[in-house]
Amino acid sequence: MPRHQAKEFSDAPTDPSWAYKEPLDTVDISHWKHWKFDQQNAFFARLRDEDPVHYQTHGHYGPFWSLTRYEDIKTVDGDHKRFSSQDNIGIADAPPDTKSNSFISMDAPKHDEQRKTVAPVVAPRNLKAMEGLIRQRIATLLDSLPIGEEFDWVDNVSIELTTQMLATLFDFPFEDRHKLTRWSDVATGGPETGVVETHAQAREELAECLAYFTRLLNERKAEEPVNDLVSMLAHGDATKDMHPQEFLGNILLLIVGGNDTTRNTMTGSVYALNKYPAEYDKLRANLDLIPNMVAEVIRWQTPLAHMRRTALADVEVGGKTIHKGDKVVMWYLSGNRDEAMFKNGEDLIIDRPNARQHLSFGFGLHRCMGNRLAELQLRILWEEISTRFRHIEVMEEPERTTSNFVHGYTYMPVKLHAI
Repeated sequence: MPRHQAKEFSDAPTDPSWAYKEPLDTVDISHWKHWKFDQQNAFFARLRDEDPVHYQTHGHYGPFWSLTRYEDIKTVDGDHKRFSSQDNIGIADAPPDTKSNSFISMDAPKHDEQRKTVAPVVAPRNLKAMEGLIRQRIATLLDSLPIGEEFDWVDNVSIELTTQMLATLFDFPFEDRHKLTRWSDVATGGPETGVVETHAQAREELAECLAYFTRLLNERKAEEPVNDLVSMLAHGDATKDMHPQEFLGNILLLIVGGNDTTRNTMTGSVYALNKYPAEYDKLRANLDLIPNMVAEVIRWQTPLAHMRRTALADVEVGGKTIHKGDKVVMWYLSGNRDEAMFKNGEDLIIDRPNARQHLSFGFGLHRCMGNRLAELQLRILWEEISTRFRHIEVMEEPERTTSNFVHGYTYMPVKLHAI
């Protein structure tokens, strides 16, 4: 039975009127309350119509610009000369004692040097070599699931599959692989999310992560270089002598990048096809749509809702002047629903012609390094699902991550129906 008081699947909050009841300037769209119940999209639609380059003067994270239209987001994300990723890519500035740099929060050329060190792990040749292992693991897990009994898809499928993949990429001790999931959650969730009780607890757990990976790093330095992420960092010219906090930052980046996108889209795909049953019927009738369906679900879910940049100069965007030093938040989740780019953008349409033009992986030099691996895992998952199950039924509205950054799920009960 569900852990919590049941809420019917059809009772999902659908009334968008809340987004129009207050003046734009009084709504803090970054506040977790909107995201816990997935109610932010109506306000994004209003911003796209009324003020697509919107300056929020108040709120928990201080003032920042909200970009909500596709073209504005793409323009800023691709302009690394005037918009910097340095120090932070989230709305909030990390407390100095918890700050850990990674190449996603660096500008060129240092970003390029460090990214180049680890990029071969997801090169096409390596992905091809991993495909058989991915399929075997997915098939084994799906065959172990109960038919006709309720269970949590997030914990039993999404988390387990992505954690196994992370352990493989790092050559991390398999028996300890669930530490990776925990460290990912701690890295992206503060006390307000319920993941940890205090910032001190987060620091303590991430110190454990650093100590664990430092041991692995030293072991790999003493060995011949091989094709796993820790070995690549240990032997790369741009990464082998990193400061401990920089090493931790890059490890957390690789953990979160390998975890959240795939994990939450695996859950989001099941949820979306239940929410749009005609699309589920369309998929059953034509399994050749799976690759495009994967791209469309990644667009619709947008597992990382935003990235932030900091203006390096005064820049005009959408008729507004963004001043040097201003925070600029690119709401990928909103850009992926922009009607000017995606007709009926709020809806899942698995044969959408331009689904692959989504912003979920970012744009420009910071585009997600593991995008092809995420797509590969999701494609194989649905190929294997389609040979076993006629329907994956979502039993009630899922519980969502309390975060304006990770747009994901913490619990979703389902029931499998065999073919």
